[in-house]
Amino acid sequence: MIQSMTGYGKAEAQLQSGKLTLEIRTLNAKGADVNIKSSLLPKDKDLEVRKLLTERLVRGTIDLYITFEPSGADAAHTINADAFHDYWRSAVKALDAETVFTKTFLKDPGVGSILASSILRLPDVVDAKKTDVITEEEWPLVAAALDSALSQLMAYRAAEGKALYADVTSRVRGILALYDQVEALEPERVATVREKLQRALEELAAKPNPERFEQEMIFYLEKYDINEEKVRLRQHCKYFMEVIDSEPYPGKKLGFILQEMGREINTTGSKANHAGIQQLVVRMKDELEKIREQSLNIL
Repeated sequence: MIQSMTGYGKAEAQLQSGKLTLEIRTLNAKGADVNIKSSLLPKDKDLEVRKLLTERLVRGTIDLYITFEPSGADAAHTINADAFHDYWRSAVKALDAETVFTKTFLKDPGVGSILASSILRLPDVVDAKKTDVITEEEWPLVAAALDSALSQLMAYRAAEGKALYADVTSRVRGILALYDQVEALEPERVATVREKLQRALEELAAKPNPERFEQEMIFYLEKYDINEEKVRLRQHCKYFMEVIDSEPYPGKKLGFILQEMGREINTTGSKANHAGIQQLVVRMKDELEKIREQSLNIL
């Protein structure tokens, strides 16, 4: 079953110095673009983590966020007091501490605790000099949390993939059904062409040779024949379904197949010369565009 490139996973690792939270978010992209949004990851683990993310997630914009919440015993030694006070003063100023309501609000110890806890999560409050949060001995805990976050994300991708599969395959079947309607209008189109040619000749007061008229008619119909487009479009639709059912990461290939499907639909429209068929072509183009938009997110 196909997977979406959009996903989210989160896990925590309880270290001696505090709690480490890992979040992974992915969006669609042509290749694998890994971004580690943290300075907490040891430099000697950077390449290992990037390789793991690329191998497991294959493709997409991959953002890894790592945040650290120190334990009570360790927090006093890691808090940047100047940064904390700057944030606190800014928060109080933003609340307009001159008002009676805000003064009463800030006197509540519960409110102060919440505000302090929130400030601890802001950039540079936890001392940036403390870069050895993740020790070599505790790395297995972090690696396990990373694996858990990846598993959550892949489960998310699989669930999204089911919805994508149902949507795009139903639309491909819809295009085939619309082309069945095009075929049903073929006899009417041929009759309309014949009537137009006959009417044009009558207006010119011309009396063509019946054999020559039939030859011209055959030439005209061959020029605007859509049998080849019909056969090729059906083949492309069949190939689309085979690829999406059989390949683990079909996204890129599906994009190429959709280009070919679009070419056959456009050619049908240019040859149609029939209002009903033109309307069906517009509907097929609309379905194809929706498939194309969805396929951009297929892994």
